[in-house]
Amino acid sequence: MIYAVIDTNVIVSAYITKNLSASTSKVWAAVLQGKIIPVYSDEIIDEYTEVLHRKKFDIPEHLIKWAIDRILMNGIHGERVPSSEHFPDPKDVVFYEVTMSKEDAYLVTGNKKHFPEKPIVVTPAEMVEILKEHGLL
Repeated sequence: MIYAVIDTNVIVSAYITKNLSASTSKVWAAVLQGKIIPVYSDEIIDEYTEVLHRKKFDIPEHLIKWAIDRILMNGIHGERVPSSEHFPDPKDVVFYEVTMSKEDAYLVTGNKKHFPEKPIVVTPAEMVEILKEHGLL
């Protein structure tokens, strides 16, 4: 099993791309198929809900509800582990700190430069490779 906090940008990208073989699509499919166990907090769920509802993304309400339900049903709740790392965007801190709550968890993000350079912070393409290494793709 692979545990991961999924940054909001990965979910949005998976929903708005037309390319089902894109790394974001593969990561999101792995979450929905239970190959990745999402780690979340109430703050992360709130951000998912707010961002996915933005009109510019035009994501249907039933897909948003379904996505949030899957994360809540298949994932595990994590608590923030305070970090002294510097973050260019304070809204990103929660994703990193929740990742730290689960040993061996990853943070999957399309904005790797917004986070500390740590092996736990991976791009969707890197997560696809991790899934392949574990025989999950």
